[in-house]
Amino acid sequence: MTSRDTESVAPSPDSAFDWLEKEFARRAEAGIFRRLRTRDADDDFIALQGNDYLGLSQDKRVIEAAVEATRRWGTSSTGSRVVSGSTALHAEFEEELADFTGAEAALVFSSGYMANLSAITTLSGPESVIVTDQDIHASLIDGCRLSRSEVSVAPHLDVKAMGEALRNRQQPNALMITDSVFSVDGDLAPLSDVIEVCRRHQAALLIDDAHGFGVLGEGGRGATHAAGLSSAPDVVTSLTLSKSLGAQGGAVLGPRRAIRQMIESARTFIFDTGLAPANVAAALAALRIMRAEPDLVPRARGIAAEMSTRLRERGFTVSLPDAAVVSVRAPSPKAAEEWATHCAERGVRVGCFRPPAVTDGISRIRIASRADLTPAQVDRAVEVITETAPEGAMTPWRSGLRG
Repeated sequence: MTSRDTESVAPSPDSAFDWLEKEFARRAEAGIFRRLRTRDADDDFIALQGNDYLGLSQDKRVIEAAVEATRRWGTSSTGSRVVSGSTALHAEFEEELADFTGAEAALVFSSGYMANLSAITTLSGPESVIVTDQDIHASLIDGCRLSRSEVSVAPHLDVKAMGEALRNRQQPNALMITDSVFSVDGDLAPLSDVIEVCRRHQAALLIDDAHGFGVLGEGGRGATHAAGLSSAPDVVTSLTLSKSLGAQGGAVLGPRRAIRQMIESARTFIFDTGLAPANVAAALAALRIMRAEPDLVPRARGIAAEMSTRLRERGFTVSLPDAAVVSVRAPSPKAAEEWATHCAERGVRVGCFRPPAVTDGISRIRIASRADLTPAQVDRAVEVITETAPEGAMTPWRSGLRG
């Protein structure tokens, strides 16, 4: 065979993605390979891996509302919100959500991810600088990348650094972005200090309250409400419907003109199919339960505090929960994954956070408190987490407390 004949042989199409095998091997070696773990509807386990903080995803009233909406509206909103996807149900929920939180207006999206992309890309641009905490959620990071703005990232909870970035900017407009409750360790942003810096430098503030809404504030109205910023003309709040409300979707709350801007120009609103009516109805039913049963909120926080205290007494390095998230440090990515796996084998499912999902490089298992957990379930969860702990998860002088 001549060299010309060799060159004319087309490469096999099977080789197009061969490079992925090396990437998979690298991730597996680093202990950060992800696996989908399916579950059945009748699985008998204690679920601490999700974010169903108030336990409303399984509430019969919420389920029935979703079923009834499906019967009435069908399974889909059928199109974009600006075409056919805005039902009377969407408008009703937006009005009640805004009223509950004290915001001027609200807008519902198909997911919290889409809500954050919309808020950032429409409230910033080439003439803006965005200043963020380094531990903001991935959806906020992606929104910054799409914004065409200059982005300055401040160390975690470093309000002084945020202020310096705003003071030194060249752009006429500025947007500060922070989570209210950071999803990995559950620590709180100092919103009173953040808004003071924003106003000193004429910057707007976007608060992602995904892990604060339903857990913080009067009756679960959220961290923005607790900070007295719900009706502020320079503050916008995003949240998800998939956590405390036990449904699916997202929303943005804030000044009416900011919401109007998203309707006019947010690509992830205009070109995305609207949230299905069943999910809107489920979220609305859950919101009404929150109004009627405000004791759910402190119960979720109280269980998180109890689990944190009991695990810390056993020698673990555990976050101090300001909301409903508890994280327990693991000695390595592989150890964190194995720990979560062993917990699941014993009937307790926990989250597993490893690099690059955590910016500090420290792996953790993550526990999400739920208001509907029983004392027996809490006891069992603490027992299993302790007995399956990997070597090095406890401080040496307290390791004798292990199971």
